[in-house]
Amino acid sequence: MLTVEDYAEIRRAHRDGMSIRAIAKQFHRSRRKIREALKSPEPEPYTRTKPPAAPKLGAFMPLIDEILQADQSAPQKQRHTAAQIFRRIVKEGFSGGYDQVRRYVGKHRIRERETFLPLDHAPGQRAEADFGHIYVDFPDGRRLVDVLLVTWAHSYRPFAIALPTERVEAILHGMVAAFDFFDCVPRELWWDNPTTVATAILTGRQRKLHPRYQALASHYNFDPLFCMPARGNEKPHVENRVKNLQRRWATPVPQVRDLPELNTYLRGCCEQDLSRVATGQSETIGTRFEQERATAISLPSHRFDDCISDPRKVDKYQTVSFDKNRYSVPREFAFHAATVKAYVNHIEVVVSHQMVARHERSYATGEHLLDPRHYLVVLGRKPAYLDHTAVFKEWKLPAVFEELRDHLEKQHGKHAGPRRFIRILQLLATHPLTRVQQAVESCRSAHWPVDLILSRAVQLAQSEETHGQATSPATDGVEIQLDSWTSPRVHVPPPNLKCFDQFLVTGGHYDGEVQRFIPTLENQPQTPSLADHAGGIRETGAGSGSGQRRLSTVPTATNRTGTGHPSDERLESED
Repeated sequence: MLTVEDYAEIRRAHRDGMSIRAIAKQFHRSRRKIREALKSPEPEPYTRTKPPAAPKLGAFMPLIDEILQADQSAPQKQRHTAAQIFRRIVKEGFSGGYDQVRRYVGKHRIRERETFLPLDHAPGQRAEADFGHIYVDFPDGRRLVDVLLVTWAHSYRPFAIALPTERVEAILHGMVAAFDFFDCVPRELWWDNPTTVATAILTGRQRKLHPRYQALASHYNFDPLFCMPARGNEKPHVENRVKNLQRRWATPVPQVRDLPELNTYLRGCCEQDLSRVATGQSETIGTRFEQERATAISLPSHRFDDCISDPRKVDKYQTVSFDKNRYSVPREFAFHAATVKAYVNHIEVVVSHQMVARHERSYATGEHLLDPRHYLVVLGRKPAYLDHTAVFKEWKLPAVFEELRDHLEKQHGKHAGPRRFIRILQLLATHPLTRVQQAVESCRSAHWPVDLILSRAVQLAQSEETHGQATSPATDGVEIQLDSWTSPRVHVPPPNLKCFDQFLVTGGHYDGEVQRFIPTLENQPQTPSLADHAGGIRETGAGSGSGQRRLSTVPTATNRTGTGHPSDERLESED
């Protein structure tokens, strides 16, 4: 077969005066071939002038055409393949090969293939959303991660965020994060038809939306639109972005500690794309996105609450059930109607428009996420829970609390010691752990008197409110100098034994367990008890009767001599 170079040499030889006969002799070609070369500057490609002979198939072509015509009205996945047509006509007596049938069917289907035009969208008009999936290496191994991608149709600017699931709350969280990232909102947002967003496909492009996604669209004022079923090509920009995510951003496989680090990496990839020029464009993605921002919808004044809500009732275990897990609430809200607000990373429990509990979200099944602070009131009424329930046995507290309990049990016994320790734990209902820990550590040198620890926690709270006041008010006749660097040391003066004369007059009894004399209530002024504190052992109501040991009161109007007059003796802090 003559090549283009052969044609060029033949034409140059004829230009220089050689005859056709001489050229044919020199190039060892026929004179007919030389004349063809002189007529055309290059060889013409081979083309079939008439269809290949198929004598065995000819009688069956009308049957094949009838089958293909009937397939036009059949469901997409229930149409004949070439192999199925071949099997049918074999039963009708066809004795030829499969290739004849395949070529004939393929020629007909080429004419039926769908063609498209490139889409063109105005700036700020349209964005497309979809999920991609990539493998990521975490410290505990390789896992498949769901990544939500949002892409603007005009500028091709992307946003990507890794999410723990593809549920409704995850989509809401991802969309809100995308709008905050872009600092604007498209007029149209296109999806496929995920059931988490479009709960039902109606006629044409009409959809029944999930109520929370409809609320999202209403809040940000965009039109929620969807592709036709099995028509992902209607949102080609985000489909291509999914390929970019897998081939460019996730190759090689990313190695991260957790999802926040992965999202930091993905956000950096999105920012780097601003300087890139997309295929078919003459301007950078960043330049074209500024055109989008100028015509897009502005963000509303406040952020959308990206959660789903579920009404529940608190049970006798002070828990609410959600997604096959249980979450605790404080004792005062037991048996109340509540609303569980499920976010992508945490759970909030709301009672009477007030958030009463917050927990980290669990995506496991059958877990109990219990906050020990929610059970401190019950613990005061049932001290045995301290050692016989998982919520308290698994409570990780600083080591100083274990030292405190050991000391109280050695000093007061196995029954009274834990009760005093529970009083300290109940401080955590109203004070942060760091403050209570500081109060406990500051009273170590005083051998951890419970009343002093309680007072110390209150003083620390007051000091924090006044931004570092040097001295807090005296409590119970004890004056403690607050020092941020050293723990206070308390000097206790010797007791005045003349107080027993007063006891002979007023009456009362001696409590050997707490080592104090308890005056008769008729002759003793009514003073508030520490048990009445919000974190105290007892609560008003059931369970506070005679079945519980009464706590000693802390006199506030009498001095330590029992005379009822102000005492000149105070506990001086040692420097």
